[in-house]
Amino acid sequence: MEIKAIWQTCLKDAQNVLGEYMAQPETWKTLEKFSTELIRAYKNGGKVFTCGNGGSHCDAMHFAEEMTGRYRKDRRPLGSMALGDAPHVTCVTNDYGFEHIFSRQLEGMGRKGDVLIALTTSGNSKNILTAIEKAKEMGIYTVALLGKGGGPAKAIVDLPIVVPGVTSDRIQELHMLILHTVIETIERELFPENY
Repeated sequence: MEIKAIWQTCLKDAQNVLGEYMAQPETWKTLEKFSTELIRAYKNGGKVFTCGNGGSHCDAMHFAEEMTGRYRKDRRPLGSMALGDAPHVTCVTNDYGFEHIFSRQLEGMGRKGDVLIALTTSGNSKNILTAIEKAKEMGIYTVALLGKGGGPAKAIVDLPIVVPGVTSDRIQELHMLILHTVIETIERELFPENY
């Protein structure tokens, strides 16, 4: 296959996945609820925690740095943290097991009224499921950005956001678009002067 054809195929596939997601009737209600819950948390002094594995962990970190740093224009930082820094992961994995890397940190730092955003393309990761269960015990609102039907995570989170896509790369691309857009909705509500 020619390089140009590969580019055309990949970009068309991404366009099709986005189009399919936009055509689902529940998409807009779910995304509006996502924005509303994050705005609620921030207005009430809460924080937003994120977690994921592999590429989804990178997306979780990307979201957190956009909140504590900046998105498009300067504003005060908003409390957010990607769970799972390296020293914590090695400590907890060694002492408790890999399935507890997110839940232990959340238990130590989270409070009722905060939000947990879990990113997982399958919805099957044990450490994600354990974090969601811990968050629910603590009164932390749970959102999961999912793919491939949502897996077990879909049934236990407060707000499942299940995107279409067969491969993890297409799913993660759409997750990042959703995260960037939710940041803009938060900023437009809390910092309208930036728009």
